[in-house]
Amino acid sequence: MTKIEKVAYTGNTHTTVNHDPALQRGDYPVVDIQLSTPGGENYEFKAVEPHPTAEQLFAGAWSACYITAVGIAASLKKVTLPPDISVDIQMDAGQTGPGWFLNAGFTVRLPGLNQEVAEAIAHSAHQMCLYSSAVRGNVEVDLNVVTV
Repeated sequence: MTKIEKVAYTGNTHTTVNHDPALQRGDYPVVDIQLSTPGGENYEFKAVEPHPTAEQLFAGAWSACYITAVGIAASLKKVTLPPDISVDIQMDAGQTGPGWFLNAGFTVRLPGLNQEVAEAIAHSAHQMCLYSSAVRGNVEVDLNVVTV
């Protein structure tokens, strides 16, 4: 994988689990997109500026898939996730020499969990997530797990 030397575009996303579908969504001028999974869970891709970039849309879809995988990984480890988990993804598009590449920075927030357990869940989720699998070996991914 190639690390980007010169970032040309960046897209940032913040995804959380929506436990209350009646909750007021975003205010103008931001875009909030409700995402769902085949299992019926609802996720929020929140507060993106109007006219999201391709990087933001890709990161939003990736984060919905990934946060679902976090839930599966936690259940396999018999760990109850806190209600306020979230995933932030910074998706960078840029150049190294003449080539163009994507890099992703993940910040996974699992407040209250033991750091080692949270990191194990986050890494397991990357092994399960379909988007992570699709880009494995092609997109540099930095993973930061926050438990406070």
